[in-house]
Amino acid sequence: MQKLKLLLADDHDLVRDMISDYLAAQDGFSVSVAKDFAEAETRMLKEGPYDLVILDFTMPGMNGLEGLEKAKDLNLGSPVAIISGTMTRAAAEQALAMGAAGFLPKTMTAKSLIHAVRFMATGEQYAPISFFTEKEEEQKHPLAEKLSSRELEVLEGLVEGLSNKEIALRLDLQEVTIKLHVKTLCRKMGARNRTNAAILAKEAGLF
Repeated sequence: MQKLKLLLADDHDLVRDMISDYLAAQDGFSVSVAKDFAEAETRMLKEGPYDLVILDFTMPGMNGLEGLEKAKDLNLGSPVAIISGTMTRAAAEQALAMGAAGFLPKTMTAKSLIHAVRFMATGEQYAPISFFTEKEEEQKHPLAEKLSSRELEVLEGLVEGLSNKEIALRLDLQEVTIKLHVKTLCRKMGARNRTNAAILAKEAGLF
């Protein structure tokens, strides 16, 4: 029996290795891996199309759902799914509406993962019922609770790679005020600098 050719792209080494090793140990799967979207793109161009491509939603190069659209073209119409531990229900629903083969929460069981992969590789769309029916928590993100609304606005600018001057223009504030907000939010977050603060916010799924 010909093996299903899979590509798993995730920037978290432990998660990527655990999932790929588990899939590779099953009958009928041949698994390639990538650490970011750029590497996934190279693999799809050189080795594709794959029977199924699985992309981490927050890895470098994804740019949100832009990565999904691009990967669908690169994989020549074959299934492309999204995997994430932080994706909101609204974003997952949008991904499915855009033609994703499915949405895989990182909290799903190994047995469910195998079922979902086989299901999507046949051209079906997978969406875990529990994820889309359970009541979403309305509490604020733990990281967001530490910061004021203004500091969150400044942090969002840092995540987008904006300079203090650019953030000041966006928020109609003085550049020196932005500098003060950056210093304060770094202290509250335990971040070494603005770059570290942006990384922490992104890893936490705050933006």
